[in-house]
Amino acid sequence: MSLAQLSIKRRVVSDDHALPGVHPVLSRIYRGRGIVAEHELINGANALLHYQQLKGIDQAVQVLFAAIEQQHPIMIIGDFDADGATSTAICMLAMRAMGITNVAYLVPNRFDFGYGLSPEIVEVAHQQGAQTIITVDNGIACLAGVEKAKKLGLKVVVTDHHLPAETLPDADAIVNPNQPGCTFPSKNLAGCGVAFYVMVALKAHLKQCGWFTQHQVPEPNLASLLDIVALGTVADVVPLDHNNRILVHQGLQRIRAGKCRPGITAMIDVANRDAVRLKAQDLGFVVGPRLNAAGRLDDMSVGIECLLAEDVYRARMLAAELDSYNQQRRELEVDMKAEAEKVVAGITFGQQGLPAALTVFNEGFHQGLIGIVAGRIKEKYHRPTIAFALQDDHTLKGSARSVAGIHIRDILEQINTQHPGLIIKFGGHAMAAGLSIDKAKLSEFDQALIAACQQYEDTVLATHELLTDGILDSQYTNLEFAQELANAGPFGQAFAPPLFDGEFTLVSQRLLKDQHLKMVCQLDDGQHVDAIAFNVDTNVWPNPRCQRVTLVYRPEINEFRGNQSLQFMVEALLPQ
Repeated sequence: MSLAQLSIKRRVVSDDHALPGVHPVLSRIYRGRGIVAEHELINGANALLHYQQLKGIDQAVQVLFAAIEQQHPIMIIGDFDADGATSTAICMLAMRAMGITNVAYLVPNRFDFGYGLSPEIVEVAHQQGAQTIITVDNGIACLAGVEKAKKLGLKVVVTDHHLPAETLPDADAIVNPNQPGCTFPSKNLAGCGVAFYVMVALKAHLKQCGWFTQHQVPEPNLASLLDIVALGTVADVVPLDHNNRILVHQGLQRIRAGKCRPGITAMIDVANRDAVRLKAQDLGFVVGPRLNAAGRLDDMSVGIECLLAEDVYRARMLAAELDSYNQQRRELEVDMKAEAEKVVAGITFGQQGLPAALTVFNEGFHQGLIGIVAGRIKEKYHRPTIAFALQDDHTLKGSARSVAGIHIRDILEQINTQHPGLIIKFGGHAMAAGLSIDKAKLSEFDQALIAACQQYEDTVLATHELLTDGILDSQYTNLEFAQELANAGPFGQAFAPPLFDGEFTLVSQRLLKDQHLKMVCQLDDGQHVDAIAFNVDTNVWPNPRCQRVTLVYRPEINEFRGNQSLQFMVEALLPQ
């Protein structure tokens, strides 16, 4: 079976137009990510795009205001991932702060109701007395659910960020930067970003109407919710365009200053991380998975309640419960990944090695973890991957993860067009999507997926390209520059963390925990630097015959027992 050829490629950055007043290496890094002017580096909240640019936001505010005035119960319908949880918490906290008490939330249990505003969850909301529904991080594809709500006489406001199909739901208002006719410049808002904008617009309307004065409610500062927005934005892996970078930066500033929600503080503490030094990547790899674990294994309301908690003790109790879920998730993931590897090992595709896309299914797969498994297989084999689990006796639920250059939702759209009825339903983004198919049609779907992805076999799939920012001069290989990098973000999806490449002498190498390679590298100026590469191929490393190695790495500050030292976090290593 063939894996993509690893190719280390340096970003091409012109020496012209260096950014004034910016560290020369940081200037190169920023320009390599498309930053051409200083104003694109402004991270102040006043540089955020205005909510009025979002199509449908005025209608959404009017529907919500009417419900508030008439004291109609409002029900928030969220999603069971981190973006859905943060979106739900933002709306709950914002409306409570605005003095709106007749509001509650429902998050569909993924095992009982499935994703989004289904007719079944609408029925539950109606039975609980809801008269107005606001969806967060879902709804744009929920035509049947919205139709059911309208038949029951409910008002529906859809707030979402997923790509819409040709037909939109018949909601009373839709706020989605990706809907037709929306001119909002940032199409990359996460669901929590959309929810935040809607709450900001609602607050502005209430202020204009004299609501806060009439009801003797202090006007809230909704910027206090930006820590939650930052968490949801990073955890949902949306591209960090300028507007999203501002949202994440502002949220991180609150977290580092100790001004964040007790629940976020508790999740950081239970992960043994230092909030003062927290980076955007930590939200995605440390906090986000703990929040997600509840929705993956049981009920996301535990995660939402952790975000809503006002009491530190309660927040810590809920964070500990989330951490326990996360431990269970890790154990299950190991077993599922091993089973998925067996499936891949059994795939034969002529003499060409692996096909252009992979599908893996095992009847024992846990529905809540198939997205993680798909991501792991995708990373290893550099192929779009869909992992399936049983939804019921006759239906499979799939979670797709793709590689850069292959828009997986568009691939599913293409399959749906060419093979009507093969996919029951689908939705998602460029890099991740969800779908349902008949169990009996798995083989047929597998062939259709491979056929749709084969056009990329000689280009995108042929080479796994690692883009670097070039060689880091030894004068910058120090703690001071590592701190500059730590302060330079936020980095994330589509605004990649800095990576450098270089060839070094290996002074020593040893395995940690039977899977991680700990090294000491010597630079050309004689300086020794520690380096660590996680989850290495133990058939190759350690390699006592290797004296020189090419590393793709980022310099970071390692803190141990109060002492700081420079350490290379290795993304890839090649023996010389």
